[in-house]
Amino acid sequence: MTDPEEHAMSAEGEAGAAPRRSGLRNPEAAVRGLGAGTLALEAIVLLLAIQPIRILGGDLTGWGIGVVIALAVIAAGLAGCMGRRWGWNAGTGLQVALIAAGLVHWSLAALGVIFGLAWAYATYVRKSILS
Repeated sequence: MTDPEEHAMSAEGEAGAAPRRSGLRNPEAAVRGLGAGTLALEAIVLLLAIQPIRILGGDLTGWGIGVVIALAVIAAGLAGCMGRRWGWNAGTGLQVALIAAGLVHWSLAALGVIFGLAWAYATYVRKSILS
């Protein structure tokens, strides 16, 4: 592949095709990784938040702990589903559910707002890269 024309063809994907706007080799995979990473981080933070909420907040019951664990498991599962068509919509639904979990404990609503903003930014980046 020493011919400049062949090099240009491999850089653009096809001969004469316009280069990708994002400059990424595989923007779909990059966006999937962004979504999966965001959800995986959310799952870890939710699991790590159980003990501080229980000790400092004092009123997190067994049902509340169950809700947090269920949300963390759903977030981890959705992290593996980012390649599916419905993955991003389900991730948005998870953020809404986490904010609604603020009815169980106020700190879950705070986490929901924080991760909701992170998810909104990831969705914005996804849209800007793929369009």
